[in-house]
This record gives sequence, structure tokens and C-alpha cells, in this order.
Amino acid sequence: MAYSDTEYLDRFESILEEGLLRLSSNLGLTDGEMLSSDDIVSKWNDSLMQEYVGDAVENFNSYPEVAIAWAAYLGMGVAHDWDAGFDRFSVRRYRDYYGPRGYDDMDEHIVAAIGADEAWEVKLRLSLQSLAVAAQGLMRHEGVEADTERGFYVLVRIYSVMFRLGASIELKRLGYRNVPVGFPGGGINA
Repeated sequence: MAYSDTEYLDRFESILEEGLLRLSSNLGLTDGEMLSSDDIVSKWNDSLMQEYVGDAVENFNSYPEVAIAWAAYLGMGVAHDWDAGFDRFSVRRYRDYYGPRGYDDMDEHIVAAIGADEAWEVKLRLSLQSLAVAAQGLMRHEGVEADTERGFYVLVRIYSVMFRLGASIELKRLGYRNVPVGFPGGGINA
């Protein structure tokens, strides 16, 4: 039987996203808002999440911060591909984001692929580690144990938030901003 307390999971995800977005803004990675694209979110939900969660679960007990932070790197890679063009974005599969050692060096592979310089790479690594520790802290504060059914579903929500946050970080780095659009005459039909 699947864990069915979606109200709790939705609340947890909302609190986590708000807190990590605030922290990422304080770290200079975002500007206090989650930049997004339906295409990027759909790619996570439709084709990447299941495989990522498989890798993350396998690595969580030994490397919990890595399992959490790598989701943000994946989000960055997907956002970078989305910006590069739909032809590239649409054909990339989960394992295309692996490095030469597979999941173990996915972070380095993605950072190299997006063209980040060494200073940004160091800042990113330290910042994503802080975000991962904060996510674990909320999990502990909530009394959620990773090796339970509830813990599994909470971790899936954590990975999802980190993926979206990573995408937002890369979209900001690429120069995207949320800008209100005004239409002359006050409306679309005017």
C-alpha cells in the first residue's frame, strides 16, 4: 500500500521549497523566486524522476547529501539543455547526464557541460551541500525516518524540490527573469 497522506506531503514540500528558496537566495544562487518552465518540470515528472530516485535510494544511506544535491545538478543540466534548444532537450535521457563513472560523477559532468568556471563550481558545490543539509534537517525536525514508507515519499518530494531549485539556479545563471508583461490598453482583448 502506498503512503497516502498527500496533505502532509504537500505541506512538507511547500515548507521545504520556501525554506530552500530563501536559503538559496541568501547564498546568491536565486533571487527569491523559483524560475521554471512547464517543459522542464514535465521532463522530471514524466521521464527522469523514477530513474533518479532509483539511484538516489541506492546511495542515500552512504551519501545522503549527495543523493539530495545531485537532484539539483540534474535540474541544472536539464534547464541548460532546455535553453540550448528543443532538439537537444527532447532527446536527452537520464543516463545522458551521467559522467564517466555514472551517477558518482554526475555533478562534475553537468558542471562541465554547462560551462561553469571553477569559482562557480566551488560556490555551487558548497551551496548545494548546505541546501541538502537543510533539507535533511527539516526531515529530522519532522521526525521522518528515511528507511520508512513515509520517509521514501518525503525523499521523493525533497528530490523534486531540489531538481526544480537546480533548474531555477541555472535559468538565473543563463539570464532568465520573471518579468511582468503589460499589454497596451490594459488587456489582451483591448
